[in-house]
Amino acid sequence: MDSTDITIIKELKDGRRSFNKIAQNLGLAEGTVRSRVNRLRNEGVLDISGLVDPEALPDHSVVMIGIRVKDMDLVKKGQEFSELNGVISVAVVTGRFDLIITVMVTKEFGILEFYTEEASKITNVQSVETFVVYKGFNLRVASSAM
Repeated sequence: MDSTDITIIKELKDGRRSFNKIAQNLGLAEGTVRSRVNRLRNEGVLDISGLVDPEALPDHSVVMIGIRVKDMDLVKKGQEFSELNGVISVAVVTGRFDLIITVMVTKEFGILEFYTEEASKITNVQSVETFVVYKGFNLRVASSAM
């Protein structure tokens, strides 16, 4: 990834912006923009999707969960949590937790259901602490999380 790729990604903040418009703004050929975006998407670096404010979704809430695990295979544990229903994101972090996960819950699939039906599948969890998001700033989730 070079500075041109980064500039193209910044232009895609509005994911509806055409390759032609981006090319004009950056002084590049439209084909160059298209091929770079396709390469970044194929490499898994870039995903273009609609983002939604979860507070605008009726009966949806976001919770963040701090997790401490018994073993130190944090990447493996992070991958396991990322595959659970409701999980929007997982991060391996420093500090008092090993992982921070973000979960979308609804009236039908609340925190209790997440813990009993999903998180209970993961072994070697030492402790968890749940943080309900009452108000988020710049918090957006992919429309696929709904």
